[in-house]
Amino acid sequence: MKSSLPPLAHRLRPQSLKEFVGQCHLLSDDGFIARMLSQDHLDSMIFWGPPGCGKTTLATLLAGAVEADFYKLSAVTAGVADIRKIAGIGRENQLKGRRTVLFLDEIHRFNKAQQDFLLAPVEEGCLVLLGATTENPSFSIITPLLSRARVAVLEALTEVEVKSLLEVAVSRLALDYGREFNVAAEVLAAIAAYAQGDARRALNLLEMAYINLVSEDFVDGAELTLAALAPLLSNRELAYDRDGEEHFNQISAFIKSMRAGDPDATLYWLGRMLKSGEEPLYCARRMIRFASEDIGNAAPQALQLTINARQAYETLGSPEGELVLYQAAVYLATAPKSDAVYLAMKRVAKEIKTTGNQPVPLQVRNAPTGLMKELGYGRDYVNPHRDVMNPGLIEALPEKLSESSFYRPTANGYEATIRQRLSEREGLRRQQFQQTVRKQR
Repeated sequence: MKSSLPPLAHRLRPQSLKEFVGQCHLLSDDGFIARMLSQDHLDSMIFWGPPGCGKTTLATLLAGAVEADFYKLSAVTAGVADIRKIAGIGRENQLKGRRTVLFLDEIHRFNKAQQDFLLAPVEEGCLVLLGATTENPSFSIITPLLSRARVAVLEALTEVEVKSLLEVAVSRLALDYGREFNVAAEVLAAIAAYAQGDARRALNLLEMAYINLVSEDFVDGAELTLAALAPLLSNRELAYDRDGEEHFNQISAFIKSMRAGDPDATLYWLGRMLKSGEEPLYCARRMIRFASEDIGNAAPQALQLTINARQAYETLGSPEGELVLYQAAVYLATAPKSDAVYLAMKRVAKEIKTTGNQPVPLQVRNAPTGLMKELGYGRDYVNPHRDVMNPGLIEALPEKLSESSFYRPTANGYEATIRQRLSEREGLRRQQFQQTVRKQR
């Protein structure tokens, strides 16, 4: 067997846009890239998409479609000197009426200064920049460059699209290696599902399975079965980056699942994060915050439970301690919810910003000296612990804010009890006010 062939994914790279699979939303007749090409035009673009969706191939084909000189760099190894050199070629080509395309893979790896250097050649039009990234450009690409380059969002290939590539690949393998073999449709479907939209991963897996199948006693027409494929499917990679967008997407899904009261989705997203390598204590910290922000006094024990879960995990470690996190997550998802305290905090912050330094009412000031007592500090204050017959309803808010209501408990869980107590307190306040008015008459 030949052993010096380049990878199958490289050998099957399409030679024209007609052969390109996927990204119909960009390349169909009403797609914006197709409309550009119909006018023999090519703008600078940032290709944002997952691995194996065709970013590099598409850039190469687009450069060919407009008959431009094509240069390819990786931001992992390239620097400003490389950009300067290609920009110089681009300026010379521009004088000759020829276009120059620079494909910069992993563009998010460039720092701000390096990205700044791209601005001038892109602005001048001597370079058509096609950048590729798996990271959200909103966070990884500087704003001035985004204003000069359109973001094209590439999608992971569908299983149908990946399967169509695999069907072509089966024939190509037999041609390249000179030995025919059969692959059942269910095997191609299993590879397509395993690849999760990554064409490169699917083709590499098929070639690996083929090479493992072929041996010295190989008979033409032998079949690749699911049983033979199974050992190669043992480890499925999960899309996750603890510092990237997928981290934020999944923690958002986790929190919103708990907020929606959905324990199944809660367990799934917690499991996805933990299996992807997320720090378990990070998940625990977010649950502690959730217990206060989204449950609050509707179930006051939630806060203590999540703190206990964090401490229990620290004691047990992984994997044993992860069960404690799952338990706490289910409790949070199914507990009664209230963000009344969180909203109260927001209202208080807004009030302080608006009204500034309001004086503390005299009634609730301490009076440690005789002078302070003479000035009225602490006058008429009644400690409710000392006089059970007097409700001790004092005015502790500044006079200007005496009618303000910051905390508004819901009717959920324990907050229903709090709501009832505050309602009774308000009734007593009104009664006390009416008594005071009658005395003054």
